[in-house]
Amino acid sequence: MPTPRFVPSLEHPDDAEASVTVVVHHSGVMVLDDHPDAVAEGAARLVLGTLDGAACWAVDLDAEGVAGAAVERLAGSFVPLMGLHGQVDEARWTLAGRAVQLVEWERTHRFCGRCGTPTEPAPGERARRCPACGLLAFPRLAPAVITLIERDGQALLARGRAFPVPMYSCIAGFVEPGETLEEAVHREVREEVGVELADVRYTASQPWPFPHSLMIGFEATWASGDIEIDDHEIVDAAWFSPDDLPMIPPPMSIARTLIDRWLSRAG
Repeated sequence: MPTPRFVPSLEHPDDAEASVTVVVHHSGVMVLDDHPDAVAEGAARLVLGTLDGAACWAVDLDAEGVAGAAVERLAGSFVPLMGLHGQVDEARWTLAGRAVQLVEWERTHRFCGRCGTPTEPAPGERARRCPACGLLAFPRLAPAVITLIERDGQALLARGRAFPVPMYSCIAGFVEPGETLEEAVHREVREEVGVELADVRYTASQPWPFPHSLMIGFEATWASGDIEIDDHEIVDAAWFSPDDLPMIPPPMSIARTLIDRWLSRAG
């Protein structure tokens, strides 16, 4: 079965015969194969694009002007974005992540960050513009690097303090201003587990809407150094063999993609 094809757009296609609406309410989300007017008539909506020709929308049920009846009718049907994974196909889950990020951006950029004037949509761009000073605000993205480190058939995995369960994953961190992606990889690994790397290779990327990251995946080879953890961020880190793995991230994450690639190479 072919993978559904999403095409981003700022304008609603006139010839679309079907609709997919992502409804956002507080921190919950739901995906409906319906037009936004049938979901919450009169509610403001964002055009996301098309999915296999169906027009895709995002609706913020918490925005001004949404009828209370729509909120009451849909209440109890919302789930956290993370919990939606597995309940819909991958294309719809990715679409929901896009919608959640854009709705949150609209919520938090109603006023200019420079002069406080109410902003308005910028024609022809995914941006909001200040009519007073001209400042453009684009949807926020926070690039983060994540790296699978190999040494003699083993992988270095770490358990972060923020993990709610005793799960081990790849080393990750946000890119700082003025850094290249490769520099960020070397710095984050050095800071968190104290080792040096060789042969840093870009692998893949993944939008990660928790809340607005872009995960950029790398693979690297250990060059030198013993593990010395930064105990402000890391609880534990160790070298693991394929047949002695701890709890690892679920398949929805790029961390799992990197680990699975390593396992495939290790046979």
